[in-house]
Amino acid sequence: MRIDVHAHYWTDDYLDLLTDLGKADAGAARGLGAGGGAELAARLRLMDQAGVQMQVLSACPQTPYGEDEKKAAGAARFINDQYAELVQDHADRFRAFAALPMPHLQESLGEMRRALDQLRMAGVAMNTTGLGRALVEPDFEPVFAELNSRGAVLYLHPADNSACSPLIGNYHLTWLVGAVEDTISVMHLITHGIPARYPDIKIINSHLGGALPMLLQRADDQYRWEAPDTPEPPSVAARRMWYDTVGHGHVPALRYAIDSLGADRLLLETDFPYENGDSFVRAVDYIHDPQIDTSAARAILDQNASALLGIG
Repeated sequence: MRIDVHAHYWTDDYLDLLTDLGKADAGAARGLGAGGGAELAARLRLMDQAGVQMQVLSACPQTPYGEDEKKAAGAARFINDQYAELVQDHADRFRAFAALPMPHLQESLGEMRRALDQLRMAGVAMNTTGLGRALVEPDFEPVFAELNSRGAVLYLHPADNSACSPLIGNYHLTWLVGAVEDTISVMHLITHGIPARYPDIKIINSHLGGALPMLLQRADDQYRWEAPDTPEPPSVAARRMWYDTVGHGHVPALRYAIDSLGADRLLLETDFPYENGDSFVRAVDYIHDPQIDTSAARAILDQNASALLGIG
């Protein structure tokens, strides 16, 4: 089954809640095509055009993160209920990852349990940081423990915060080199031993893992003296996780990810609505490029996500 694991959905009502929560960039997410009604109908037509049978929806990077834990928890509940209703109405086309009100631990654990147990969502989506805090901080260990106990899927997406670096944000590079957030997040997970310590979490990293495929040998060569507490070679830890194929149609990047991470670790994505129209179709079609082995393309397009999510 052809499943797109990186697709966003939010309504204006939800974005209003984020604005009230203090999320400065929520307004920029309006009008992109990620909502219901006519936008949903247009999405379904585009999915049909590209041959995408199902999308797994997430709110990232418009996640309900904020200092006010009551408002954050309310926004998370709101979007998860919206997802549950949409999936119920279009069970053949959509699944969804739950949003959590990070960094509020107890509220996040409670909403995770509700979303997975009652709403039967496909997993959990989180930004690569929570209000500027790395996910591998000790305070967040209970989230990983809960996910691990359930054998749950965890989808990670950049937070749109320039990796908290003015050298990125002040020079208009947040999304030009946005995958740097993915790279840093994956390396945090690896150096802190998250894939080894929580082996039952099915972690999906965005955007081919950022620059990770280019860095694996370097990381293997350097980690013993720079991050000596890393429990296993980075190349081993990296292959415990999965990665989506957001590569903006750049075939050499996809080829290198296949060579470095393995075709069995890659999952189809489109990044809708940020890739829309022709670029949406390209996000699927470039995996068919003659430079990509046909068996690898078949696994990425039609097998890996189905097996990981237990769908189809």
